[in-house]
Amino acid sequence: MSGTAVHRGKSLRVLNGLAQASHPLPSLAVTAVAVLLGLGNGLDGPRTVLLGFAVLTGQLSIGWSNDWIDAARDRATRRADKPAATGSIAVRAVAVAAGAAALATVVSSLLLGWFAGTVLLLSVAGGWAYNLGLKATVFSGAAYLFSFAALTIGVHAAGPGESWPPWWVPVAGALLGFGAHFANVLPDLRADAETGVRGLPHRLGPRVGVIVMTLALATASVVLGLAPAQASALYSAVAVTTGLALATATTVAAIRAPHSAIAFRLTVAIALLDVVLLITITV
Repeated sequence: MSGTAVHRGKSLRVLNGLAQASHPLPSLAVTAVAVLLGLGNGLDGPRTVLLGFAVLTGQLSIGWSNDWIDAARDRATRRADKPAATGSIAVRAVAVAAGAAALATVVSSLLLGWFAGTVLLLSVAGGWAYNLGLKATVFSGAAYLFSFAALTIGVHAAGPGESWPPWWVPVAGALLGFGAHFANVLPDLRADAETGVRGLPHRLGPRVGVIVMTLALATASVVLGLAPAQASALYSAVAVTTGLALATATTVAAIRAPHSAIAFRLTVAIALLDVVLLITITV
């Protein structure tokens, strides 16, 4: 095999490892929601692309910093889905990628304006704070509350018109973030316990954790259904009724079988409902 082929193979392995370590699905999902909200707020094409780039690089920096900081912990719990822990990619490479993505986020965010850029950067800082230690405290959910609320404010501020969105936008964002925190952590409770990570979901346990997560997302459904002035009666009725019905089913499932996947899947359905409501009412 030629030296060029070997080099190409190594480069592909590094790129594949970085892609896996970036937490691609959450990163792309958050970016897509931000872009759609930006379009709904009147952003033109170039600023929409810039916003998408800023949010995506911010999410990548959070994902890569998570795998970089937690490499030893993930190795101890034999996390096969973590390239830095399995040795598929060097920890240093993930650290460098996290730093480069963070730098790109700073530049692209501030190009959207000082206020919008600062708030978007504060949203990313919340994710880094979580990775750097907040995740192991009772205040672990605060990082998600803050970051998702700040993200909605930053997206709104990047568009034309008033800098601040209606109050219900960051409130719904914060509730969605809080629910996302539990959805992200609950499947890993046992692995985290082995390495001493005890955030809020760990302290509450799987049964109570699912219920709290469901209540947060159901409250977001109610807020999104009733608070917007432009909401029609039909929209409000569908939003609130569907959100509360799913919340009730999730709570029952969590109480009956806290370790079952049914409650988690129902919670994902509520989260998807809330995201659709948030995009629908703002676009």
